[in-house]
Amino acid sequence: MKERYAFVIMIKEKWWREFLRLRYMGKEIQSYVRRGLAPPKNASLIFFYVTKPICEIAGYAEFVERKVGKPEDLWKEHGEESVLESAEEYFQFVKDKNSVSFVRFKNLKEAANSIPLRNALMFLGVKRLGRRGFYIDREMAEKFLAIME
Repeated sequence: MKERYAFVIMIKEKWWREFLRLRYMGKEIQSYVRRGLAPPKNASLIFFYVTKPICEIAGYAEFVERKVGKPEDLWKEHGEESVLESAEEYFQFVKDKNSVSFVRFKNLKEAANSIPLRNALMFLGVKRLGRRGFYIDREMAEKFLAIME
């Protein structure tokens, strides 16, 4: 898969639930915060793989951009898009990192039919998913969307 059309991001259940809650409250653009330099750099879509105990691709969103910078600067600029509720919680999360990544996305959708891990592995032809996430091509993204809708 050479084409980098979409990115599958690994996310804990508590953050997934919080992103959904914020979407239902009307938050259009949201940011997933990662310490250091985090993928994706560029993509059209983001798929959210919710880790244990859920173990399924539970939704998707349109990728806006990845911003990398100093923790203080990015909190001022995009902190309200994060699921971290306060500056104190944010700075405790990023600890003493010199850089942080905000993966910005919009139009978050919860899958009507989520894709269990076993099925995702079969479609991708792999035995394990990459822990930091991975890119997929347009054809695979369209298969995932067809299943999820």
